[in-house]
Amino acid sequence: MVPENDKSNLTGSFAGLRVLDFSTTIAGPHCARMLADLGAEVIKIESAEGETMRIRPPLRNGCSTTFGQLNVGKKSLVLDLKSEAGVEAVRRLVGSADVLVENFRPGVMKRLKLDFETLARLNARLVYCSISGYGQSGPSSELSAYAPVIHAASGYEMAHLAHQSGRMRPDNCGIYHADVLSGVYAFGAIGAALYQREKTGCGQHIDVSMLEAMLSLTLNEVQWSQFETKPYQRAVFGPIQTSDGYVMVAVASEKTFQGLVRAIGRAEWVDDPRFAQYVERRQNWAALMDGVEAWSRGVTTAECLAALASEGVPSAAYRTVKQALQDPQLAHRGALAEVEDGGGSFKVLNQPFRMSSAKVAAGRKMATLGEHTRTLLKD
Repeated sequence: MVPENDKSNLTGSFAGLRVLDFSTTIAGPHCARMLADLGAEVIKIESAEGETMRIRPPLRNGCSTTFGQLNVGKKSLVLDLKSEAGVEAVRRLVGSADVLVENFRPGVMKRLKLDFETLARLNARLVYCSISGYGQSGPSSELSAYAPVIHAASGYEMAHLAHQSGRMRPDNCGIYHADVLSGVYAFGAIGAALYQREKTGCGQHIDVSMLEAMLSLTLNEVQWSQFETKPYQRAVFGPIQTSDGYVMVAVASEKTFQGLVRAIGRAEWVDDPRFAQYVERRQNWAALMDGVEAWSRGVTTAECLAALASEGVPSAAYRTVKQALQDPQLAHRGALAEVEDGGGSFKVLNQPFRMSSAKVAAGRKMATLGEHTRTLLKD
């Protein structure tokens, strides 16, 4: 056990691991960066033009911080995978690799003769992870897919819409849950495969489906879709209005319900037959929250949060990401790391977990395109 005040000599849990990252955009790069943050040597393989995310804004001196967020800490190797020389270079690298991550459409790596079956003959210990929209086989496997398409196909957007009273049109998609979630599932599966390899000596192929990853977010809806349920008048979790903003309040237990009614000065509602038991309370949720909002509209957001906190009711003001990043809690945990690229310095998120005996940290520098090509091919 490392003393809490002396973690300077820690190494990452995946130190010594070599990863070949063929992935593009978000899902695969996010997974591979997680591996890099835990100490793996991640080699990002790109074409001479570079991955498309390299030109996504914000750009400074031609360098994308969005690309940097996803790829900091990786080495950069430029190869032409359509050439025999490029494929042969990959085959040589595979001999010393532990993990390969790719998120091409199913069939692409096979056409390049870089599929799992081919490469496993060169390295039986290789853990090969494929991320795709619908999975590697099946009637939908070859369909084109990006996160917004998967959001729609999975039912996620319509499930979200069902909680928006009076609305019929699904929301626009601007936050790519499917990509990040699929990358995290891939990361977890890779860790499990590496553990199994320690026992068997053999690698394996991991097949991550973005569609199934998104379905895992709709836990309640998966069950509700199988059985007849009665719709409620008002969503359980929604904003309450204050005199100067909005607050989210989460009433998810008897204790928090009792704290809520005390906070708003309606302690007698604990025994009100409309609210006393969960089933009746749920049927009368609109009346309950209308009463809460009658109180909250007369106080400021700060006053509302103070009253709720005094009774132990989970709540938060609605913030922008920019506001959230100023939270002292994030500074306390070191949630942001400062890194450098050709445009200067910028901040990226560290992983949302800490380990008492292992280093978990973003790399300090973003590699330029092809920076490590000569060294890696020479080795």
